[in-house]
Amino acid sequence: MNIRKATPQDAAGIAKVQVDTWKTTYRGMVPDDYLAQMTYSRREEMWEKIIEDGQVVYVAEDNGEVVGFANGGEERSNKYSGYDGELFAIYILESYQRQGLGRKLIAPLVEDMKGKGLTSMIVCVLEKNDSKLFYEVLGAEKVDTVKINFGGRELKEAVYGWKDIDQVKL
Repeated sequence: MNIRKATPQDAAGIAKVQVDTWKTTYRGMVPDDYLAQMTYSRREEMWEKIIEDGQVVYVAEDNGEVVGFANGGEERSNKYSGYDGELFAIYILESYQRQGLGRKLIAPLVEDMKGKGLTSMIVCVLEKNDSKLFYEVLGAEKVDTVKINFGGRELKEAVYGWKDIDQVKL
């Protein structure tokens, strides 16, 4: 298993992980028609642009195949005083989950964020998504619950945070 910073050439692999993971993780939480319209090609274009624009993205690869990724940067909403960083996304193919890969992906991301002067971090996760337990194990505390409209359905999203990014339990 290799963890490294993503390049634009990783966009196709990242897109595949994102689409496949959404379809296994969010089935029953997110409207089926939203999941059905997710395509590799659209996500590949999106990730290529994200990487080229300089967003921090790390990939996990197994034998040259991207099997997981994480990305983050400055907190986007400006709603959470005391939090300047955000874990935007972390997705790992189902067959690679629960093997410590999440921690391995978050570790270099946190270091990169600290290098940019960020000192704290939030992450948003659907209330019904069991991955919120992963963030709790890493020491995050729930700071808010918000309602979001997702594909025409109102969902609850939990906001977790680390006031001190050095306290992420990696």
